[in-house]
Amino acid sequence: MMERKVRLKTVNPFITCYLCKGYLVDSTTITECLHTFCKSCIVKYLEEKNTCPKCDAEIHQSYPLNYISFDRTMQDIVYKLVPKLQEKEQKRMQDFYKRRGLPVPSSVVNDENSNECNKPLGQEQQDDEDHHRSDEQVNICLECRAPNLKHLKRRYLRISSQATITHLKKFVALKIYTNINRFKEVDILCNEEILGKDHTLKFVAVTRWRSKDTPLLLHYRQRVADL
Repeated sequence: MMERKVRLKTVNPFITCYLCKGYLVDSTTITECLHTFCKSCIVKYLEEKNTCPKCDAEIHQSYPLNYISFDRTMQDIVYKLVPKLQEKEQKRMQDFYKRRGLPVPSSVVNDENSNECNKPLGQEQQDDEDHHRSDEQVNICLECRAPNLKHLKRRYLRISSQATITHLKKFVALKIYTNINRFKEVDILCNEEILGKDHTLKFVAVTRWRSKDTPLLLHYRQRVADL
């Protein structure tokens, strides 16, 4: 199979910050319009304004900083596409802390991937046993929205905000069908809207449930195409 090489300048418009024109660092996405910027750039910008600098959409009238989130996927893509960018950024950050006589955070000393590779076996096992309890947590209520499906015995859950809708669909499939592989037969909804499989609970809570009390209310039903 032939491989096609793409020049970096071809994808530059998609991996550079609209504000500083440099490559994205600490990629941060506005949850309202999904435009992405460097974290430092967008935070500084939103100190005085409450609209997206690219499309001018209002983020939030009073608290726009509550509606931006780190985009790990985009940052991983940028680091993979731009040679030596990650190493240069780490060096710059280390120098920043050292010049000010501050301790260098462990997250800056080594990148996340190398940390994973270099962890001793015992540390990996300890992380696995954590089950993401150290993550920000989201309280959800998962109710049935179909007369032909059984209800969950435990509808209140507290799970990582980084869990996706696909994780929930697999959980529901395991509980109602006793077969996790049937997760594609399940729809998850919020406010009558079918949620995308890659949406994180953090994203759903911020964009679909921002003004409501916890827990986040979600419904499950048989996939529309199967009804």
